[in-house]
Amino acid sequence: PARRRVLGAVGSAIGASALGLFVRGTGEEPFPSPLEIPEDARPEIRELLTQARDRSFDVEGLEPLVSTDFYEVDIGNVDPDVDRDEWSLSITGAVAEEREYDFADIEAVPLEDRFATLRCVGDQLNGRQMDTALWSGVRVAALLEAAEPEGDRVILHGADGYYNEFPIDALWPGLLAYRMNGRPLPRAHGSPLRALVPGHWGEINVKWLTEIEVRDEDTAGYWEHRGWHGTGPVNTVAKLRQANFLGSGRFEVAGHAYAGTRGIEAVEVSIDGGDTWTEAELSEPLPGDDVWRQWRHEYGAGGTHEAIVRARDGDGNLQIPEEDGPRPDGATGWVSETVGPR
Repeated sequence: PARRRVLGAVGSAIGASALGLFVRGTGEEPFPSPLEIPEDARPEIRELLTQARDRSFDVEGLEPLVSTDFYEVDIGNVDPDVDRDEWSLSITGAVAEEREYDFADIEAVPLEDRFATLRCVGDQLNGRQMDTALWSGVRVAALLEAAEPEGDRVILHGADGYYNEFPIDALWPGLLAYRMNGRPLPRAHGSPLRALVPGHWGEINVKWLTEIEVRDEDTAGYWEHRGWHGTGPVNTVAKLRQANFLGSGRFEVAGHAYAGTRGIEAVEVSIDGGDTWTEAELSEPLPGDDVWRQWRHEYGAGGTHEAIVRARDGDGNLQIPEEDGPRPDGATGWVSETVGPR
């Protein structure tokens, strides 16, 4: 089952605990099975998912480039069960002409396939609320242009009562997805339609989308009323997800790195407290600007030690070193974990 987290009204949106990794010997935990490609998948989907599978590192215990267990964060205990035949999407507010679309209207718009990574603003520094999928849907711009927005802010509303507000400029390049990894969008991930806003924290990627409300004034969203500020671009992060003892004093550490639409230029590893750094190997990038990359590094060490990892984004900026928790606008710091033979 997917990693699910239900967030109550107090807004205690902290991710999975940053538990220290310890090396597992080979064979103790199987490598996650590659994502099964649907038999009826379109050729484009089959090609993209095959590409993702082939570019994933064969590191024991490391999740592949397309997640097999995509995290969930919701404000309620039960996901809305939205009948797509009764569903509609409205574009309202500060627009020249309000618009309404049913599901058939959405399907009539040219389809686009995108790899995209999502990360929860409540994710701990080395937490597990960051995943990637191949999404299929329609460009937001194709619908917004018809309404002719006149405001510079937007509120997305979901069928579960959730809403969030952010600059409309962030939404223009977005995708409204109704398929995920070649299959209909699952209920848990927002069926029949969800928003994907490139490079931004997961909280504005509203699920079960029912309304796009354009505004000409700023207002607070659901989590902003509760002390969070996760409507901006994601922080750069390199996560240390797996450590394996290879024998004869050799170790392998690996994980994922993500910096939103800035991309990942490099991941560096230190095993001497940050005095020296070695560049890790990066997976070949998937198509798209808003996608994580895997990294791995093999080295020799004399017993138990600390491994520190940090990333550099596509603009050349190093990941913020100062460690801070998720609240209010996302965790920062360099991941440091104890590694050693059992």
